[in-house]
Amino acid sequence: MNLKSIFKIKKNIAGVDEVGRGSLIGPVYASAVILKKNCDIKKLKDSKKLTKKERGVLNKYIKKNSYWSIASASRKEIEKLNILNASLLAMQRAIKKLKKKPSIVLIDGNHIPVMKNYNIKYVIKGDQKIPQISAASIIAKVSRDSLMKKISKNFLKYQWNKNCGYGTKVHIQAIRKFGITKHHRRTFKPIHNILISK
Repeated sequence: MNLKSIFKIKKNIAGVDEVGRGSLIGPVYASAVILKKNCDIKKLKDSKKLTKKERGVLNKYIKKNSYWSIASASRKEIEKLNILNASLLAMQRAIKKLKKKPSIVLIDGNHIPVMKNYNIKYVIKGDQKIPQISAASIIAKVSRDSLMKKISKNFLKYQWNKNCGYGTKVHIQAIRKFGITKHHRRTFKPIHNILISK
């Protein structure tokens, strides 16, 4: 795939990324972003390479200088569809929510949602190569982290405000000691194994 030729010809390029696929709890989030001409792409990096403070600042900057959307697929949808299909569903919802229709959609990874009348390509390690995907990764990460912080208030022992629901040692120990919550993805292997061992 010749990315240079795409950027020379295409306008309204949308970048799409998801966050939360590997988490043991809650929804998976996806964001779609079309950057405006005045956006300084040099500021944008893969969200995983930024500090929490840097992500917060860039999240506001991106939203002011782009057409953006955020969408999700719920825990129940993840359990019903599996995490890959739920992630693609969240991406599809994010793309459809954009106020401006993109001429091409570039998605991080190696899978794309099936959507009629949309030109969609995947880019492996796109969050490191494509500014629009980097921007989407930042918005998705900040949005989901905000949710994790909110629901963590009622489940302090699991430390979701710190681990975002991922399978850290503290989180797994808390599950074994205090049990499964309504937010846990019961089809995920660590949770499933704990459930069948009881």
